[in-house]
Amino acid sequence: MSDGPLTLEQFISRFVLQPPQPDAGPLPLRRAAVLVPIIARPRPSLLLTRRAATLRKHAGQVAFPGGMVDEADSSLIFTALREAYEEVAIPPAAVRVVGVLPAVTSSTGFQVTPVVGILPDTLKWCPNEDEVESVFEMPLQEALRLGRYTPLDIHRRGVQHRVWLSWFDEYFIWGMTAGILRQLSLQVSAERPLTASPTENLPGVRLPLF
Repeated sequence: MSDGPLTLEQFISRFVLQPPQPDAGPLPLRRAAVLVPIIARPRPSLLLTRRAATLRKHAGQVAFPGGMVDEADSSLIFTALREAYEEVAIPPAAVRVVGVLPAVTSSTGFQVTPVVGILPDTLKWCPNEDEVESVFEMPLQEALRLGRYTPLDIHRRGVQHRVWLSWFDEYFIWGMTAGILRQLSLQVSAERPLTASPTENLPGVRLPLF
């Protein structure tokens, strides 16, 4: 990214993504979607959550609002918006969806689609205490800085997986969340091609955590 302040208009103009389209027919099992919420401040920020420490899975991890597809969901975008409302009370009507990133597949078999949406800066967050410990903002320009993501190669059952790690203030961002942020950075980078290499977090590449 350039050294100057990143505006929301610049981010959107660089945002070459798959167009958001409704899914046709019933959704397969083990699909999920997350909302990547960008707040339309003069200097845009990214909204992230830290999962409640009491959760059975991935307690205390930094994450995007999101979860599994319900049978009644009409699309993956609907899933992401529904989950964001349930977790942090973001009204679906307040989200301007601008696109989706390529789905990533976890080693547990979930295909997760990141849905990128713009939020007005007037919204107030109300975390669901059963699911979310805290909500915090990260400057979008900082989130899109490729150099902040450090790779860690893990050998699991004879297969090598690459996990991305990063810190922001007291928050440790890793696993699928860090991988999605890094892919978003690659997607909008003005300094390198927008198409990631085959080894990046593209469809069909398995990440070890979700």
